[in-house]
Amino acid sequence: MKIAFAASEVFPYAKTGGLADVAGALPIELSKLGHEVKVFMPKYNTFGESEHGLHYQWEIGEIPIRVAGAVCSVHVHTATLPGSKVQIYFVDCPQYYHRFRVYTNDADEDERFILFSKGIIEILQRLQWAPDIIHCNDWQTGLLPLLLKENYSWDKMFDNTATVFTIHNVAYQGRFPKSAFYKAEIREIHSQSGGLGEYEGDVNFLKTAIFTSDIINTVSNTYSQELLTPAYGEGMQDFLSQRRDDFYGIINGIDYSVWDPEKDFILPHHFSINDLSGKLLNKKFLVEHLNFSIDESIPLIGIVSRLVSQKGFDIVGQVLNELMHLNAQWLILGSGEQKYEEMFRNISFEHPDKVYFYRGYNNELSHLIEAACDIFLMPSKFEPCGLNQIYSLRYGTVPVVRKTGGLADTVHDWNEYLAKGLETGTGYTFNDYSGLALLHSVQQAIHDFHIKDVWKKIQTNGMKKDFSWKKSAEKYVALYDEASKKRKNR
Repeated sequence: MKIAFAASEVFPYAKTGGLADVAGALPIELSKLGHEVKVFMPKYNTFGESEHGLHYQWEIGEIPIRVAGAVCSVHVHTATLPGSKVQIYFVDCPQYYHRFRVYTNDADEDERFILFSKGIIEILQRLQWAPDIIHCNDWQTGLLPLLLKENYSWDKMFDNTATVFTIHNVAYQGRFPKSAFYKAEIREIHSQSGGLGEYEGDVNFLKTAIFTSDIINTVSNTYSQELLTPAYGEGMQDFLSQRRDDFYGIINGIDYSVWDPEKDFILPHHFSINDLSGKLLNKKFLVEHLNFSIDESIPLIGIVSRLVSQKGFDIVGQVLNELMHLNAQWLILGSGEQKYEEMFRNISFEHPDKVYFYRGYNNELSHLIEAACDIFLMPSKFEPCGLNQIYSLRYGTVPVVRKTGGLADTVHDWNEYLAKGLETGTGYTFNDYSGLALLHSVQQAIHDFHIKDVWKKIQTNGMKKDFSWKKSAEKYVALYDEASKKRKNR
């Protein structure tokens, strides 16, 4: 199968969230399964050409693409995704992408990704490479299925090309004035009331993709069900309900060549399911380097997150004093909204023996926190998939999470399963979005930490779980087959 994978960010070239991790890993796993994959992303000036081995594609040369009534000169660079044979194609247009940011609030944000969608199609034409599937991701590629069906319908090369659209976070929709469709040369009927892309007087790139893609999916099964409700759908629930039969959930995988305590090159001490002694050694190493004293007899609780309300820090704030009275210590890594940064900074000053706060992002520290901590807290208001709880499971760091989205799909509550006579739980979950519910789950985890045989059982249950990209990739292949069938039956 030939698969074109389109994403606005791809690790290691550009990353603002989980989309980049998916786009950097899933195409490689698809290639390992025997499929021919090409990846497409904009060429931002946030990364260097030489450090990533980019090459200018003289064979393709300059591509004229019309956006907003003006012709833009587009060039193409290529590289190979690290550790693979998968080629990635960079759409290069300095006037749109050389802004030292992946996303902007600039007036021409719509034009930036109109150009990207058109650029992908134009590159495929010049390569004379007809994909069986174009896999689009998030609103930045939301117009591509419609452009393919209408603006480029004259090119018979795409007659058998099906489209799959993945929603990584429904809150980001690409909402612009109706003039955006004019800029994209999309027929006016689609921006009029009731049109494919019209939404509350504007045009919405995400809605457009929902109605024009052959298959739609999101990044966990529970999140796919949540998106059909007003509480989570962000206004898209009715549109997704209309496509319910074509809407699926597939949990993201993780890269175990990077996130595995047996071979993680960042860790000073490796450990495994059969020998967990390295966790304590990593804990000692980490706190020594942070000048933070630990008490080995009590649990160390970790947080690695964007510090925003969506991640549940408003309910953390509701019970922060109560959490500080618990017999535990905390390591917190993150940045985000000022009020939450100040909340953790202040509490670390008030309780220097209990809390260490690192403002910002540090990849090395994130690995060390996963390896050293006993408990990991993720109290998200909503979480399409989540990755840190999956990392935690592999590192024997017991997650405490709110039962939503991908957190619900990946963490099984120890006490809930124990009540069914099963000792298969992997962490602790709570349903209500409240500080009291969060506090109760943390208290349960701290209580069970001191029952060593129970705690080891929970740790090993989690470490046995397989959330590798191979399993997710196989499910995507089945989705691609379904999309191809729908395309042929149209």
